Amino acid sequence: MSRGSNGSPRTPGRPHPAARTRGDRGAVAVEFAIGLPMLVLAGLLIAGSIVMARTNLDVNTAAAAAARAASQSRDAATARAAANDAAQSNLAGRCTTLSVQVDTSGFRRGGLVTVTVECIAAVRRLTGLGLPGTMAFTATAASPVDVFRGVPIHLVRPQPGGRNV
Repeated sequence: MSRGSNGSPRTPGRPHPAARTRGDRGAVAVEFAIGLPMLVLAGLLIAGSIVMARTNLDVNTAAAAAARAASQSRDAATARAAANDAAQSNLAGRCTTLSVQVDTSGFRRGGLVTVTVECIAAVRRLTGLGLPGTMAFTATAASPVDVFRGVPIHLVRPQPGGRNV
């Protein structure tokens, strides 16, 4: 039988009194104090990434809508105005600075209109976390100019071979 430090017999299975002071007491509180902020930070990063991706998709959608609106216009000046209006309405309240560039060099029947939209957004407004800084989102889209744009309907008649004039 083993004896304790004071000479009394020790009960088997019970640790020495000095060994109890080196236990895991308080480890959960430390893990919680370290782990919780890390978990919250990871959640905020994921949420911020989702908001940034959504804004990028919105800018792409606005560029496509602006290109389509421009391609349906009757002339280049109207096309630029229509593209600007479409981009503004699609991104209302999202951008601190919005730039719409319309390339109408191919503005003719069957040609191509290209629109580039650049949105500079405040990170504070995007995430709602009060973070400083801005992010730039840029998208370019092209749309073919309608072949029948401005042609009176009675002039569009079927031709032999399946092509319309």
